[in-house]
Amino acid sequence: MKEYIPVLKRTRLFSGVGEEDIGAMLSCLGARLLTYRKGEYVLRQGEHLSDIVVLAEGCLHIQKDDYWGNRSILGQIGAGEIFGEAYVAPESGTLLNDVVAVENSAVFFFDVKRVISTCSSACRFHTMVAQNLFYAISEKNRGLVQKLDYISRRTTREKLIAYLSEEARKQNRAGFTIPFNRQQLADYLSVDRSAMSNELCRMRDEGLLEFEKNRFRLL
Repeated sequence: MKEYIPVLKRTRLFSGVGEEDIGAMLSCLGARLLTYRKGEYVLRQGEHLSDIVVLAEGCLHIQKDDYWGNRSILGQIGAGEIFGEAYVAPESGTLLNDVVAVENSAVFFFDVKRVISTCSSACRFHTMVAQNLFYAISEKNRGLVQKLDYISRRTTREKLIAYLSEEARKQNRAGFTIPFNRQQLADYLSVDRSAMSNELCRMRDEGLLEFEKNRFRLL
């Protein structure tokens, strides 16, 4: 568990907390570390969750399959990111989506009651961690609003332009790499893969962009 303390220090949850203090707080916060192989489910739709979850290593997808097996990817979780916070309130109900490891991953689970309640030993950084959780939830909500902007566009081209433009802005360069392959990008934008691939080729032929696999350059 201690080998991941440098990763935890870079997370929003432990922003401003030193590595030694994080190590001392792991027991206080009821930390558990579990590992998952590629393809394994970290969380399943219908489960109850009472933990704040932080990815220490690897990559996860938040996804949902309908009755006929059609998949939608709602988001990707990278190392250091928090997830599951929307379901930890007593009346939040069960998980609406699956969380799946897309590569071998290590995941921290923190008891939410211990995170938001000051412990008897009064860790001096405990209040800061609870405050950071609030800020992390705010940032996550902003990301959901951003995705809603992508998928609310009327056409596949408009969705691609919105998504790729935002990635170029975030990475501050015209050439950038996205975290999805073609099928995953289609699932994320809620479009047909073939139609999306055809649209990308048309955009390339029109001189709007260049691409190779998951590498893009806007022109």
